[in-house]
Amino acid sequence: MDFATGWLGDAYLWVKAFHVIFVIFWMAGLFMLPRFLVYWSQVAPGAPENALWDERCGRLKRIILNPGMIIVWILGLLLGFHLGWPLWLWAKLLVVLGLSGFHGWMIGAARKFAAGERAYTEKTLRLVNEIPSLTTIAIVILVIVKPF
Repeated sequence: MDFATGWLGDAYLWVKAFHVIFVIFWMAGLFMLPRFLVYWSQVAPGAPENALWDERCGRLKRIILNPGMIIVWILGLLLGFHLGWPLWLWAKLLVVLGLSGFHGWMIGAARKFAAGERAYTEKTLRLVNEIPSLTTIAIVILVIVKPF
């Protein structure tokens, strides 16, 4: 397939490049937020350090996580329409939907921590920190190998 002949034309490679760039940003944030919560879980609610962790997580969400996810979704959908939605891309979309759900869950966990709730143990947070790694493996295999 000549990628320049799709509706994105010569912009295809630029859209793809920026999609990958913002995936890296988003994933960096998804690796950082659970780790931040691991450290934050060790701080007593109401302690002075509690406000510092709230500020750190807030900046991470505003500057990296949320903009990264939004741009990834926009560019990814453009690429999907350009490529005509092959089966491997539908599978990738399902994995990315799950990753977006994880993103929302982590944002919610940070809100709970900010409110003084420690709804998740340090062990749980350490385990969920592996979710971005596992989804990255699945996505890279789907995109590169295109198993179906």
